[in-house]
Amino acid sequence: MKQRPRIYYSESQKALMWDRWQKGDSMHAIARLFERGHSSVQGVLSETGGIRPAQRRRSRLSLRLAEREEISRGIVAGHSARAIAASLGRAPSTVSREINRNGGRRRYRASKADQAAWRRAHRPKPCKLALKPRLARAVAAKLTDRWSPEQIAGWLKRVHPGDESNQVSHETIYRSLYVQARGALKKELIQHLRTQRTMRRSRSGNKGGEGQGQIKDMVRISERPAAVEDRAVPGHWEGDLLAGSNNTHIATLVERHTRFVMLAKVNGKDTKTVITALIKQARKLPRELYKSLTWDRGKELSDHKRFTLATDIDVYFCDPQSPWQRGSNENTNGLLRQYFPKGTDLSVHSQRHLNKVARQLNDRPRKTLGFYSPAEKFNECVASTG
Repeated sequence: MKQRPRIYYSESQKALMWDRWQKGDSMHAIARLFERGHSSVQGVLSETGGIRPAQRRRSRLSLRLAEREEISRGIVAGHSARAIAASLGRAPSTVSREINRNGGRRRYRASKADQAAWRRAHRPKPCKLALKPRLARAVAAKLTDRWSPEQIAGWLKRVHPGDESNQVSHETIYRSLYVQARGALKKELIQHLRTQRTMRRSRSGNKGGEGQGQIKDMVRISERPAAVEDRAVPGHWEGDLLAGSNNTHIATLVERHTRFVMLAKVNGKDTKTVITALIKQARKLPRELYKSLTWDRGKELSDHKRFTLATDIDVYFCDPQSPWQRGSNENTNGLLRQYFPKGTDLSVHSQRHLNKVARQLNDRPRKTLGFYSPAEKFNECVASTG
């Protein structure tokens, strides 16, 4: 089998990759710009854990290419290192070292010497945590306790006010985790982060871009009526897609007041398929028990206006990276993993089976409901509307 040629990206192409990655574009979207597979882009981005490398600059003290060309001409003319240094206004030792480390007087070439100097200068700045083992151990201990880097940084600032040697920014912690060349924190500590991602995605980048979905005319959760917040009134739902292997999904719906669960089979993640499935589920319930739906910013709800037009149900969208704003739904999705483990194909489950799973969950007594079941509480609501 013929081996595929290795892909090499120019510095300008890499810069474009990082620009799009920081804006929130997915690897697939970035790869399409170069007509390549996403794995080739992943190779570039993952090298530094999804964190854009700092732009490299030459030291103002280092020899410039023009000076190296002058050294080369001086060697050809038979001038001594001292004479060449005098013409450049450099120390003789600087010129002597330059010639010796690049092949000597016989093999010295200005362009090759300049490229070699650029490669040798590529030494990452020592990380603060690598220089301060005691601080690194304190950070690692808190990460093991499932503290976020932001919480750790804030806590260190509070307990060590005015002592910058015992403080570290949350971004430095992330860089120490994702850029392993820094050698400060073990990569295994990533498993204690909430997302457990192997690559860093900046929060600012996630607020927009193709990867997160730009939804037109969305109503943010901050505009949701206050009555929804205290869960005192039934009829307000939270929704999401539970993901499986082979790009398969199940739509999950949870009623905030009673924690009643509904599951819907979807044959795709596109907005037409998902919205049609949600409309079908909504029509099974009395209007009084389905007043609003809160969703994350996934593109599957891009056509939310069609859902509202067909059902007269208002749709609200969570803030970026704020799963706690759909707390009931997030908790229920965790319970559903007992029935639908991660990495399994969800398309094999019929709607009849999904209804059976939903019934089992709805029949479980819940501590938050005084050990009544969601089904009992929901049936009370149905009876009161009748």
